[in-house]
Amino acid sequence: MYRRATAGVRSASTTLTRLSSSSLASAPAASSSAPSASLLNQTSRSRSFSSALRSYRVCSASTRWSHGGSWRSPASLRAQARVSAPVMERLERRYASMASEHAYKDLLTSLPKPGGGEYGKYYSLPALNDPRIDKLPYSVRILLESAIRNCDNYQVTKDDVEKILDWENTSTKQVEIAFKPARVILQDFTGVPALVDLASMRDAVKNLGSDPNKINPLVPVDLVVDHSVQVDFARSEDAAQKNMELEFKRNKERFAFLKWGSTAFQNMLVVPPGSGIVHQVNLEYLGRVVFNSGGFLYPDSVVGTDSHTTMIDGLGVAGWGVGGIEAEAAMLGQPMSMVLPGVVGFKLDGKLKEGVTATDLVLTVTQILRKHGVVGKFVEFYGEGMSELSLADRATIANMSPEYGATMGFFPVDHVTLEYLKLTGRSDETVSMIESYLRANNMFVDYNEPQQERAYTSYLQLDLGHVEPCISGPKRPHDRVPLKDMKADWHACLDNPVGFKGFAVPKEKQGEVVKFSYEGQPAEIKHGSVVIAAITSCTNTSNPSVMIGAALVAKKAFDLGLKVKPWVKTSLAPGSRVVEKYLDRSGLREDLNKQGFQIVGYGCTTCIGNSGDLDKSVAAAIEGTDIIPAAVLSGNRNFEGRVHPQTRANYLASPPLVVAYALAGTVDIDFETEPLGTGKDGKNVFLRDIWPSNEEVAKVVQYSVLPSMFKSSYETITEGNPLWNELSAPGSTLYSWDSNSTYIHEPPYFKNMTANPPGPREVKDAYCLLNFGDSVTTDHISPAGNIQKTSPAAKFLMDRGVSQTDFNSYGSRRGNDEVMARGTFANIRLVNKLLKGEVGPKTVHVPTGEKLSVFDAASRYMNAGQDTVILAGAEYGSGSSRDWAAKGPLLLGVKAVIAKSFERIHRSNLAGMGIIPLCFKAGEDADTLGLTGHERYTVHLPTKVSDIKPGQDVTVTTDTGKSFVCTLRFDTEVELAYYDHGGILPYVIRSLSAK
Repeated sequence: MYRRATAGVRSASTTLTRLSSSSLASAPAASSSAPSASLLNQTSRSRSFSSALRSYRVCSASTRWSHGGSWRSPASLRAQARVSAPVMERLERRYASMASEHAYKDLLTSLPKPGGGEYGKYYSLPALNDPRIDKLPYSVRILLESAIRNCDNYQVTKDDVEKILDWENTSTKQVEIAFKPARVILQDFTGVPALVDLASMRDAVKNLGSDPNKINPLVPVDLVVDHSVQVDFARSEDAAQKNMELEFKRNKERFAFLKWGSTAFQNMLVVPPGSGIVHQVNLEYLGRVVFNSGGFLYPDSVVGTDSHTTMIDGLGVAGWGVGGIEAEAAMLGQPMSMVLPGVVGFKLDGKLKEGVTATDLVLTVTQILRKHGVVGKFVEFYGEGMSELSLADRATIANMSPEYGATMGFFPVDHVTLEYLKLTGRSDETVSMIESYLRANNMFVDYNEPQQERAYTSYLQLDLGHVEPCISGPKRPHDRVPLKDMKADWHACLDNPVGFKGFAVPKEKQGEVVKFSYEGQPAEIKHGSVVIAAITSCTNTSNPSVMIGAALVAKKAFDLGLKVKPWVKTSLAPGSRVVEKYLDRSGLREDLNKQGFQIVGYGCTTCIGNSGDLDKSVAAAIEGTDIIPAAVLSGNRNFEGRVHPQTRANYLASPPLVVAYALAGTVDIDFETEPLGTGKDGKNVFLRDIWPSNEEVAKVVQYSVLPSMFKSSYETITEGNPLWNELSAPGSTLYSWDSNSTYIHEPPYFKNMTANPPGPREVKDAYCLLNFGDSVTTDHISPAGNIQKTSPAAKFLMDRGVSQTDFNSYGSRRGNDEVMARGTFANIRLVNKLLKGEVGPKTVHVPTGEKLSVFDAASRYMNAGQDTVILAGAEYGSGSSRDWAAKGPLLLGVKAVIAKSFERIHRSNLAGMGIIPLCFKAGEDADTLGLTGHERYTVHLPTKVSDIKPGQDVTVTTDTGKSFVCTLRFDTEVELAYYDHGGILPYVIRSLSAK
């Protein structure tokens, strides 16, 4: 396998055009996946080359949207979705020399239309006549089809196909396979740095004497600008417009860069700001389920630079989050090297009880799966309970796969999926094609027919009737709290020692009250007071039942005389324009407005930390006290310091419960026995008095949510808005870097790069930069939210004339490595054992004993030529698929991370950046081994990469005489190849540049 990984460093034409050693079958690795039309007629070998090439151009251009019409505007197709001329020239040369045939040409089968003719051709799994297929999980069948279709015995081999076929045996053995996704999806927080890397890679390729146009996406790439809007304005009808105007003012430079990228790179679509959240847009619009590329059919699959890409799994599309560096390699035609996963079968029975929401269900599922242990695995849902879940409910569960740790939470396509496709405007013909293809290829589940038993790695079961209302928090998404126990749990959190479920507030201070004046009226805040209540994030705003439920709660409360306190920062950020349309049609949008939940924008806001400032009077009341205020949001992430710096307790809840807690004004309440407030008739109003029935919600959804809304919302999605259309962007192939820019900066990764790989780097006498406990998240490593005014990043910006009001967020500045390196480990809630209990973004410079910011300490080590390592506990790197959580440590000089365990994506990101991931042996960690972090560490790896094996034991010694053995977490031979080259992107550059 290492030979396969390194063989690509031969010639530029080899890597881009030797996508097949036998035919253009995998050339659409150019469309990932659509083989050339020449393959569709393997028996007609006499067909002219020019005809085959014309057909290939059809296949490799952007495919048609599953609605049946062009899924991108004609202008976008012409300007963006074509294979570049240099790529075509290499493909022409390669095609002319091909003689042998595709390994699985005999599986190519025609799919007839019911009324005559054919939809196209496809690789038939039943034609393999292999009984093992029938027991494969549906998610694994997608991997199998991709391997067969892309099999060129070079990048994807027959051995890969056999490993997947024999999944029951091989999935327990950590075997490696190659996978080519059909497309890549990005959002702007991760998309900007990805484009910065691609632009920098073009410069590097040019410097190595090759053609920079070799750096071009070979698969369809969609980038949805959705993470830049902040809730600066709320509780007003013009909040959304004001927030967008400020968004463009802050991000004009970033947006112009994205606009440049949309024309400079081929096969790329940029969806402008104000359109919706990437995952909801993916679900409602971009998801194809089945591609039909020039008459060739294959399943949709996608990787994305946001961990919640998994939301698309609810639509039966295999998708998961990867780091930006992995996504960039996939764009450039590199197969993804992955360990063939185990698959947990999760059987659902029964029906949700009255008053229970999809959010309650997903928080329950998250807790069950996190406890079971599904990191690195697929989860596949099945059972009679599936018929009781809407597609939106399934997408809610799939969305939170990162929170329960799975690679995917997959729902195979069935009749519910088909109905959703029709609801969201896909044409009847397209839906018919999807059903016909999936049935023919044994990828469709029909619960009206007897079900054949499938094999799973392990089995779980949940009776939906046992799910009860709940929320999750105050610091982690999998810390579920039944709603009936919330008051007791809150008081336990106040009592408990500082930790995930504790604040250690002394008993005598738990009743503390801070009084202040809000707009001339008396107000007060105490422990548990709600200061932020946000209906936000992809998880729930895609689900009409919980959105309508929230609106009904708001209406019933207002009708009874209850209103949200004016100092609570309320907001509504729908995931798509469709939500606004059905709220308007239902007549309920006005009721949300009356409670302060006016629309503030269409993007990921509070859940990503873009909550905006609290009112000055509220912030001042909290500042300088030990009061623990709360935020309640309908999101998927509530890690410390993420939502807002001043909300130390953060709870995830369904949209209706967000409204309820906003009305109550506190999380310190038992909804069963305590009223939300007093109605206009002087009587107490309880939650049960304003909670709508399931039937009531369903009736409103039925008449309010219409296919025409989806069609009208998405037919103009690429046209942008006046602010976007006014942006000017250069038309050059190479980007003109501005050294004075604080948003876009050429990164240092590829400067002075040579044609030869550097090989393994010695890690000798390294100091410990940071010593962590368990559950350090990517938010701790590379925060996305506020740039604190006392931070190294703030100093850097101020030294360049940027005022504090224009700092923006770390997420918005991910295109500038100088800001992001200073923002690495800048989370204000960082707990570093070297600081002996002090919380904050600092560490100890071991040689001098000085307490410094992490950036300043790292700079001292690097200036002295000293390596550093990080010690960590379990679940290191949990949370978002944030590539800066790996890039940042690299720029700080970190050579290795030694942890009890890693979250899947972050471990992969570390490997992709050339940082060595090591795991303590079972039962051991820094504490049990007596490591304080004041030692110097030497990692004893072989000096030749050919002598290193995935998962091998590695001895680590210290200058104090301690020695221990770790497991090397380069999990595949391909990752070792990346390590040899100094990372995945240098590997790709050398592959494309070699002569």
